Amino acid sequence: MKKRTFIVEINDTQSHSWQGNIEWVQEGRKQSFRSAMEMLRLIDSALGGQEPDWRDSGGQTERAEQ
Repeated sequence: MKKRTFIVEINDTQSHSWQGNIEWVQEGRKQSFRSAMEMLRLIDSALGGQEPDWRDSGGQTERAEQ
């Protein structure tokens, strides 16, 4: 299995869950998430070889700044 690296930034903890941003380092993508489950789904889709739905609130894929 190919190694993947994610940087997770937790900005808040509302409704007994996490809200923040996750960056997929190898792909240079950054995505906000509204719950820990949503964050785990993003990671799981990347590990499963599926194209994850890394989209910002406007529906556009956001590339992390280099």
